Amino acid sequence: MLKRPAPEQTALEMVTLDQLVPADHLLRKIDRVIDFTFIHDLTAPLYCPDNGRPPLDPTLMFKALFIGYLFGVRSERQLVREIEVNVAYRWFLRLKLTDKVFDASTLSQNRRRRYDDTSVSQAIFDRIVEQAIRAGLVDGTVLYTDSTHLKANANKGKYDLAMIAKSRADYWADLDRAIDTERALHGQKPLKQKERRPAVKETKVSRTDPDSGYMVREGKPKGFFYLDHRTVDAAHAIITDTHTTAIVHDSTVYLSRLDRQVQRFGFDVGAVGLDAGYATAGIAKGLEDRAIRGVTGYRRPRPPKPGHDGSVLLHP
Repeated sequence: MLKRPAPEQTALEMVTLDQLVPADHLLRKIDRVIDFTFIHDLTAPLYCPDNGRPPLDPTLMFKALFIGYLFGVRSERQLVREIEVNVAYRWFLRLKLTDKVFDASTLSQNRRRRYDDTSVSQAIFDRIVEQAIRAGLVDGTVLYTDSTHLKANANKGKYDLAMIAKSRADYWADLDRAIDTERALHGQKPLKQKERRPAVKETKVSRTDPDSGYMVREGKPKGFFYLDHRTVDAAHAIITDTHTTAIVHDSTVYLSRLDRQVQRFGFDVGAVGLDAGYATAGIAKGLEDRAIRGVTGYRRPRPPKPGHDGSVLLHP
């Protein structure tokens, strides 16, 4: 006989928060490998030790931001709402079921004001990568790099026109030295040194977020964006480097970010995977000098213009 379930939400139960989180939950796996307690000591110099109101615990704040990134919660207000009702999130943040969750504005204002220096976030990122290396989750022998566009919080209709110098790729100095070395081997005089000036062009500068760049690319929405250059280790798809710039060519900062990972983490990189945007002579030469095999995507040829089918007319 079908019966209506009786309302039992008010019944008292003896249960621990740990019992409510599945044993195979992703946050449990991360918690077993990564120890986030170092964040407290790392960020302590940013706080007054003996004055003011108790702040939002920095370890709690960065772990909450980590949850937001990991599970695709882009709004900080929505992130707070999710933490309020998700027992796995509360367990990961060491919050009890009855603990009041911090306000979203507290999270955002701390991030904007106290942690506006990127060196702190970079240091936390590096320490987590080091723990992943010690746990055997990252080996640094094969790396994949690509960039993705991040929409800036700026109205694309509010801008000023300005002459902006385009960023130079980080491999130009290496190419100049290679040319001088090659000429010396053949007994030739070095070329006259000349100042390499970056190309300057008129572009739109946002009045709201002038650090962003205006993107005009076929198949992409027009507007103000940032570019996130990201590298992933092949072993378990752990991100080992992320670097945000305005809209620049993909190849502009690649070699310098690769060198940073080698120096910071001691990677012995044997091969890298890159898309077609990185297929430049400078990057090919840079990878060859570093004894790294590069596998890059190919550029699709543009279709012929209307009326030009690409055929060749032969006369007798």
